Amino acid sequence: MAFTEIDHVAIAVRDLEAAIAYYRDTFGAEVEHREFVESDGVEEALLKVADSYIQLLTPTRPDSPLAKALEKRGEGIHHVGYRVDDVAAALEQVKAQGHMVIDAAPRPGSRGTTVAFLHPKTAFGTLIELVQE
Repeated sequence: MAFTEIDHVAIAVRDLEAAIAYYRDTFGAEVEHREFVESDGVEEALLKVADSYIQLLTPTRPDSPLAKALEKRGEGIHHVGYRVDDVAAALEQVKAQGHMVIDAAPRPGSRGTTVAFLHPKTAFGTLIELVQE
């Protein structure tokens, strides 16, 4: 397994519209894609940066993992998404090496991607998302 590039840096925010306005007004960044991800209880706005994204995330329900993270840690970087050619193979390799995962199997992500999350406890405190386009 090898990362092919950084897919996105996810930033947890309480006010998605304010965050979008900040990036637009400060850096000229425009929303390229916006989506509700019901399974995760979030709304996202993706801002294109070269071949990657800044993913602004806000919870859509109080019991979502993101809502809990915001309550515990506040706003800021939530996770980093890395592109891989084959999420299933990458996930199996991570598990075979004894690392903790959040997703036991790949699942649908936003933009029609396939994703899987790795637990931060065995990734030096970083929540990692594997992304296959």
